[in-house]
Amino acid sequence: MTDSELRPIRRLLVANRGEIARRVFRTAHSMGISTVAVYADGDAEAPFVTDADLSVPLGGRTAVDSYLSIDKVIAAAENSAADAVHPGYGFLSENAEFAQAVIDAGLIWVGPAPTAIAAMGDKLAAKESMTAAGVPTLPSVPVADSMSGDDLTAAGAEVGYPLLVKASAGGGGKGMRIVDAADTLADAVAAARREAAGAFGDDTVFLERYLPAPRHVEIQVLGDTHGNLVHCFERECSIQRRHQKVIEEAPSPAVTPALRDRMGAAAVAAVRTIGYHSAGTVEFLLEGSGDDAEFWFLEVNTRLQVEHPVTEEITGLDLVREQIRVAAGEPLGYGQDDLTIRGHATEARLYAEDPASGFLPATGTVELWAPARDPQARFDSGIEVGSVVGTEFDPMLAKVVMAAPTRTEAALGLASALDRTRLGGVVTNRDFLSAALRSDEFLAGDTTTDFIERTGLASASPPYRGQFLHAAASAVALVSQARNRSQATALSFMSSGYRNSVMPDEVLPLTALDPSAGDADVSVTYRRQRDGSYRLRVAPLRADAPYAPPDDSDDGVLPEASEFVVRPHSIQIHAIADDHIRIDAGGGATDAPPAEKFDAELDVETGSMRGTWQVSRRGHNWYVTGPLTGSATLRERSRFPDPDAEAVEGGLVAPMPGKVLMVDVQPGDRVAVGQVLVLMEAMKMEHQITAPTDGEVAEVRAHVGDQVDNGELLVVITAAQ
Repeated sequence: MTDSELRPIRRLLVANRGEIARRVFRTAHSMGISTVAVYADGDAEAPFVTDADLSVPLGGRTAVDSYLSIDKVIAAAENSAADAVHPGYGFLSENAEFAQAVIDAGLIWVGPAPTAIAAMGDKLAAKESMTAAGVPTLPSVPVADSMSGDDLTAAGAEVGYPLLVKASAGGGGKGMRIVDAADTLADAVAAARREAAGAFGDDTVFLERYLPAPRHVEIQVLGDTHGNLVHCFERECSIQRRHQKVIEEAPSPAVTPALRDRMGAAAVAAVRTIGYHSAGTVEFLLEGSGDDAEFWFLEVNTRLQVEHPVTEEITGLDLVREQIRVAAGEPLGYGQDDLTIRGHATEARLYAEDPASGFLPATGTVELWAPARDPQARFDSGIEVGSVVGTEFDPMLAKVVMAAPTRTEAALGLASALDRTRLGGVVTNRDFLSAALRSDEFLAGDTTTDFIERTGLASASPPYRGQFLHAAASAVALVSQARNRSQATALSFMSSGYRNSVMPDEVLPLTALDPSAGDADVSVTYRRQRDGSYRLRVAPLRADAPYAPPDDSDDGVLPEASEFVVRPHSIQIHAIADDHIRIDAGGGATDAPPAEKFDAELDVETGSMRGTWQVSRRGHNWYVTGPLTGSATLRERSRFPDPDAEAVEGGLVAPMPGKVLMVDVQPGDRVAVGQVLVLMEAMKMEHQITAPTDGEVAEVRAHVGDQVDNGELLVVITAAQ
């Protein structure tokens, strides 16, 4: 291709949402390229929509009705006068039909050729081509629609157990099920088919031999339309839940220079056979260590990966820029020998989810979002204050990346950045990520795919119970009284807590919000002493009298009451201005006045220890981060009791908002413990509601197709006598 054949990109449409759309916009703007966003109804107020120079509504709330609609995206590109389309990752990014439709519309496709996408998009066909190319692959068998139960059993026996049911068109852990025995294979295949159809519009699945504890190592490749092809070294992505990555790093601690050369050569050979250009990733499973470790082909992702920033940090490349340059017809301009590894980079995916509840996705509104400034990390996020995390799409909030000269510095620096990030309004995996990065296993490089199960860190953190909770509640009490005193209009010259007679201690009732172990009510009593210190006491709250002295008894959840003296050295309170006031077309403000909100820093000394606590108030919620690992959310209780929802004995409720896919019982049925009663879908993942005990179904309120809220009653069971 000559210079006259180059196709400059002037306006780029990103057929995606959230943080990846913002990421592509950032590079495009730095290259002088104007940008176009497309969005579903639920994303109308999302930050990526306003980041773009233009935005086009697709209509619809689900992925199928919006981001997966080829016709709508092509129409948006044409109507906005875009001359190129970048697919991001997920959705249509590996859809050859979409890539061809973009090209047929006269637009520039920022990605590999549709033929390459088709060749690698079908994971079964890809495995066959890799075998022909001499790349080692794991045993697998396709699952045909015509297969009988006996045929499926025979296929499972051929592959061997444990095996993995895997979506042929998928990725990101969706449409995948681990099967340990033949008697659960049929159900796993059916579930994987449903999930794959919902996420990718294709329910084709296959069976593949499952390795319980390998490493997941992938090679980044880059190619241009002039025949140049390089690899950008490896990333390790072994720490996963539900086959979806949560912590990635580059380079891998298990890969030696000789092994890196072998894997890199295999990756380049794999994609060269299909004439690959643009950015892509060849994924491998790795067993063993040292130069002679074995690896097997897993798949080729013909798109940008979520974890691409760690490669950018160690190579100095901007992979989005390289994609755009290649799509415009430019050569790479460098060869394999020009690329080197500089230091180490680690990435953590910050999700709205509860690690202690099996990483169950969470929903809510982001009330507090302030990325850490020190240490300086890279935050690729799709959220701002006010962003709504719903059930329609993936619950990833941000990717946090730390680059450093050594692996240990990168891991510990990333943990510190997570700890010092202020985040509230949704349950997140932040404390789990921090604990994982600081764990002995991670720092030793012991990061196989069973890391989460093997270490038990998901259930061990966050430390909502114990002395951490007591200290967090005390920090809230100290900041609360300082705030109240600063706003006093009478006798404001007097010190906080001053009394000229014997009076009871001040009392602040709080509820520690813990989605996993259950909320815990605590009461903080405090009294200012003559020397400026405070005597505090934290104990379980008396439910019958929240403003009475707390109960000394141990309720089995909280530790016994603790009493201590603290000395605040400083309490700095920063009021937060209104984030925005939305004006409707008629000129009136449509947003309700915001609740009181402020941030505070509490420098406090307890005994021989002194540290700084970060405390933020948003309405009735308090978000606390301590000087040690951990964060907590506490809600200030009203002095008047709130009416609680009626609790139904034996009632099973929805663990999160979602859609009911299946109801397998009716009133009068006898059920056994562990039996699946209701199947729900939320965020493209299936969730089973099972019987907690043997019994009889007394009531069924759920119906197929219902959209239910978190905590909504689904089934009532009467326990067997």
